[in-house]
Amino acid sequence: MDSVRPECPFQYLIESLNDNPEKKFYNVPKLGGTKYDNLPYTVRVLLEAAIRNCDGFFVKKEDVLNILDWKTKQNNVEVPFCPARVLLQDFTGIPAMVDFAAMREAVKILGGDPMKVYPACPTDFTVDHSLQIDFSKCAIQNAPNPGGGDLQKPLAKLSPLKVQPRKLSCRGQTGCKGPCSAGESSRNSGQFSAQIENTPILCPFHLQPVPEPETVLKNQEMEFGRNRERLQFFKWSSKVFRNVSVIPPGTGMAHQVNLEYLSKIVVQHKDFLYPDSVVGTDSHTTMVNGLGILGWGVGGIETEAVMLGMPVTLTLPEVVGCELTGSASPLATSIDVVLSITKQLRQAGIAGKFVEFFGTGVSQLSIADRTTIANMCPEYGAILSFFPVDNVTLKHLRHTGFGDTGLESMEAYLKAVKLFRNEQLSSGEPEYSQTIQVNLSSIVPCVSGPKRSQDRVAVTDMKSDFQACLNEKSGLKGFQIPAEKQNDVVPVQYEGNEYKLSHGCIVIAAVISCTNNCNPSVMLAAGLLAKKAVEARLMVKPYIRTSLSPGSGMVTHYLSSSGVLPYLSKLGFEVVGYGCSTCVGNMAPLPEAIRNAIKQGDLIACGVLSGSKNFEGRLCDCVRANYLASPPLVVAYAIAGTVNIDFQTEPLGVDPNGKNIYLRDIWPTREELKHVEEEYVISSMFKELKEKIKKGDKRWNLLEAPESVLFPWDLKSTYIRCPSFFDKFAKEPVSIQQIEKAHVLLYLGDSVTTDHISPAGSIARSSAAAKYLTNKGLTPREFNSYGARRGNDAVMTRGTFANIKLLNKFIGKPAPKTIHFPSGQKLDVFEAAELYQKEGIPVIILAGKKYGLGSSRDWVAKGPFLLGVKAVIAESYEKMHKGHLIGIGIAPLQFLSGENASVLGLSGKEQFSISFPQELFPGMTLDVKTNTGKAFSVIALFENDVEITLYKHGGILNYVARRFL
Repeated sequence: MDSVRPECPFQYLIESLNDNPEKKFYNVPKLGGTKYDNLPYTVRVLLEAAIRNCDGFFVKKEDVLNILDWKTKQNNVEVPFCPARVLLQDFTGIPAMVDFAAMREAVKILGGDPMKVYPACPTDFTVDHSLQIDFSKCAIQNAPNPGGGDLQKPLAKLSPLKVQPRKLSCRGQTGCKGPCSAGESSRNSGQFSAQIENTPILCPFHLQPVPEPETVLKNQEMEFGRNRERLQFFKWSSKVFRNVSVIPPGTGMAHQVNLEYLSKIVVQHKDFLYPDSVVGTDSHTTMVNGLGILGWGVGGIETEAVMLGMPVTLTLPEVVGCELTGSASPLATSIDVVLSITKQLRQAGIAGKFVEFFGTGVSQLSIADRTTIANMCPEYGAILSFFPVDNVTLKHLRHTGFGDTGLESMEAYLKAVKLFRNEQLSSGEPEYSQTIQVNLSSIVPCVSGPKRSQDRVAVTDMKSDFQACLNEKSGLKGFQIPAEKQNDVVPVQYEGNEYKLSHGCIVIAAVISCTNNCNPSVMLAAGLLAKKAVEARLMVKPYIRTSLSPGSGMVTHYLSSSGVLPYLSKLGFEVVGYGCSTCVGNMAPLPEAIRNAIKQGDLIACGVLSGSKNFEGRLCDCVRANYLASPPLVVAYAIAGTVNIDFQTEPLGVDPNGKNIYLRDIWPTREELKHVEEEYVISSMFKELKEKIKKGDKRWNLLEAPESVLFPWDLKSTYIRCPSFFDKFAKEPVSIQQIEKAHVLLYLGDSVTTDHISPAGSIARSSAAAKYLTNKGLTPREFNSYGARRGNDAVMTRGTFANIKLLNKFIGKPAPKTIHFPSGQKLDVFEAAELYQKEGIPVIILAGKKYGLGSSRDWVAKGPFLLGVKAVIAESYEKMHKGHLIGIGIAPLQFLSGENASVLGLSGKEQFSISFPQELFPGMTLDVKTNTGKAFSVIALFENDVEITLYKHGGILNYVARRFL
């Protein structure tokens, strides 16, 4: 968005910061006086963005006044929000970039300048959802191909970097039997190497340099191989589009890179200052709220709209104030604080609301603690959880490389617009919709599970709680294991040794990218605990699938520099790569012998991970109990080998002298953690990380990509294809088309979800998408998922309404089928729609209440549009989905109150004609007639002039493309 719009009615608020004409800003407090002072900080950010972007069309003066009057208007009005930037990850971001590439072609064909087609809002694109763990503990695993690369081609052709097979010394698989006399000298004495990538990892036992774990290099090599096609498209996008930057694979997770590298707190665009803010396609975008940056996750269509220069629309939210008092126990980590707050906020019913933290306890939390808490807000239902900028924030920024001049300017601006929180002035706290109190002193170490993140269990109660879960009926916590089978033991042979598995045995232990790895204290705690465990000769059983997937190279750097990484590796927690892996199921299967033993004994096997999600069956279908825990507890439980243990009374293991080793014997103290954190987590590390990102990955730098203004589409590609949205595109919008003699494609009931409309999972072998891919020469193993093929409209259109649980009243049972009425054939939904289009017959959808429930997905609207759907007539809609339909050019129509298809006596076999006047207005009534003589009225759910304009243009893509012309 432009910093100053000529038509903005609030230009009188513009001032210069400290009389510096190169640092102008909107002095928003002058507009509202005391009313502004009482606003929550998050609402102040919404207000500033509305004032700065007020253009009389997308953002009106009325919107500004509504936000200012938040106290009375909250939850009652819709308001626009124009974020400072957009954050995309590869799976959800690729459709948006494909649309921009297609728009360039459309503009070029009609005589426009394709170079003018680029995102209006700065967009960062992180390639972080492509990583799969093919190599773990140096073992090669078979994995599907999710990215369009040819795995049969030598990887050396993609990059001169070759992974040389080598055996690392001092791993659990080698002959190294323990520490030698020099073990304590393995640290690097605090001396950092000149380059992060060259920082040596020293063997803690022999002081020999160990190269970066080959698992990282091999996994990254495989990632570049299988995803070559998509990566080339990403690189082309970064070359030709202004306002687009791509963070290549191997750098880190979207939310982690956002926090460590992309976040600015205060943006300076030309000579204007304004608060940093972001919307992203990753649910963990909310992490930046811990840094005082307003941001949350949205769907693909919302982000694409922002990229195209439009605001996000949201209901003016209620804001819950969460007062933190006291300080946490020395044994309680940030994840304990997170899970405790998660439980209390979920119980308070804050779904769909903003949360702001205040109180004396806030200053007790580091930025790492705050971002961890903010990152968990999707789990307790809040839109975001915000920590205003304060002195703790400034201190963190100073340590991470922000210059003093920049910090002074930032602090002066934030104080001028009253976005800086002064903890000494507690009497000046904003007014909130409601207030919740959390006493940090009451928080004890805990885990969360075995099925839901909100089911928090104190570590001291873990054994008894797990026993209770075995006894309880199957449900939210219970497994209903008969009492006589609860002590069953299944012997299993693995790698020449016999082990005994029982209920509660751990088979997956993962310190993963999500949530925790931004927090040095918990990661270092895991490393120090591992160090003490190895020194006590404790080990992890080899069949447990262990992994360490840091959120960024910075984490690996400080784990290495502090000397703890080799100890983690010794226990099997070897760095496997940087990206979503175990947490989203991207992991190698468990050893067959272990799987068979679990199934044979019908055992409740467990996974323990330091993430934010633990849905049942998410990690592996045979792992029914999953617990979220802090990184040091993940390591501790892996050593114990079971969750069925009382750490207070039962030892983790026995040392060579026969002495019992308890958790308290190896748990690092707060003093140890503070010393290591201060010594190794310093500004130079952040500076080096930024340099590494700017320098780029060698594979990425050497990857060839076209530089043409228009993308050279590969007609053979099954991952990236030029979509057909612009096939009938014209310079001027045609007059509103009447819908004449339309057939009903689908007759649906209540609560049709976005997953019913556009599934994101695997592609069924009998589906229309499978037939298409088979005709392209792919085998079922290569089909991959709909989510991985979002850049191919042919696959996604065929996947629309392909959910096997879709209940179409024409069919009478769940199936992705419908009836093509002219022929009477029962067909796949896509095949029927294709026939209707060939016959020139428009189609509509009939539905019940709450059509479009669920998570936002761009193809939930795009798919029906490409199927030829002209309108949906439903009893009610999920509000977000209703907006998506308009944004793609489908009319959302609603039955009058008390009416539906059944009440009106409609069978769905009729043909429908819908009259649209050339002049539409919000909430107008339209007439519908059928070929059987029945007639009824519906409400056109256009709420404002913007929605009407978009519909007249045939959707947002056409509207913006015409603006480029």
